[in-house]
Amino acid sequence: MTHLSIGIAYIFLAPLVGGLLMGVDRIVSARMQRRVGPPLLQPFYDVAKLLQKDTIIVNRLQNPALVCHLVFMIATGFLFFEGSDILLIIFLLTLSAVFLVLAAYASSSPFSHAGAERELILMTAYEPMVLLMLVGFYKVIDSFSFYTIVESGKPLILYLPGIFIGFLYILTMKFRKSPFDISISEHAHQELVSGLTSDFSGRSIALVNIARWYEDVFLLGLVYLFFSFNVLGGIAAVLLTYLFEILIDNTFARFKWEAALRSAWIVALVLGGGNLVILYAFMGV
Repeated sequence: MTHLSIGIAYIFLAPLVGGLLMGVDRIVSARMQRRVGPPLLQPFYDVAKLLQKDTIIVNRLQNPALVCHLVFMIATGFLFFEGSDILLIIFLLTLSAVFLVLAAYASSSPFSHAGAERELILMTAYEPMVLLMLVGFYKVIDSFSFYTIVESGKPLILYLPGIFIGFLYILTMKFRKSPFDISISEHAHQELVSGLTSDFSGRSIALVNIARWYEDVFLLGLVYLFFSFNVLGGIAAVLLTYLFEILIDNTFARFKWEAALRSAWIVALVLGGGNLVILYAFMGV
């Protein structure tokens, strides 16, 4: 199977995998809370229903921005699994997030504006750790390519344990899990209602959900890189990571934005920066 065909397969299969992961998330969360929970395919039912609903457009910029958000998210995963430069891919991921923020700012709702501002704060919080992770990849493998990293056979988890733990920390932000669901939340404890999606409706919400499914699969692909020296071990690590994020989501109360920003920078400096110092100074990598 060629790299291009794997990238094309991502376009068609990622929303299926992402929707199933969301279904598992809801079921496991319900079990943790001693509820029955929805059926596994409920996320697909929700999106199908949203696609049939009328969409209220509060500003002409909203829908084009959401379409760009989805398109750039798809391009991010496609280029990643196709084997392109991960540094470029991370820039596309950030650009996709920026379009989601622009769509929220297009609304006149104070809830949307507050959610958009918090989303920008989260971007400021997790980007340093992501960049440190890329530096670690390049230092160990001397490449930013997905397949160069996979085919190198090097156990990145042994070279970059601090960076991996730091990435798990900011992954909670990217998955929009508590305690970092400060800009958008599916839970009742969010005082901003739905945060930056407060004024989205119908097909607009469906686009956001589908983009999230694509993003979740891409993020788990980054997790796989740390364990790619062993295929089965990598798949097991990906599944355990996702279950761990669900556990965190159901265990911790939501942080204030100040705590989220401060803690993410501390983790990046101590774990990410410390790991790189060891690589450069002591391991001779």
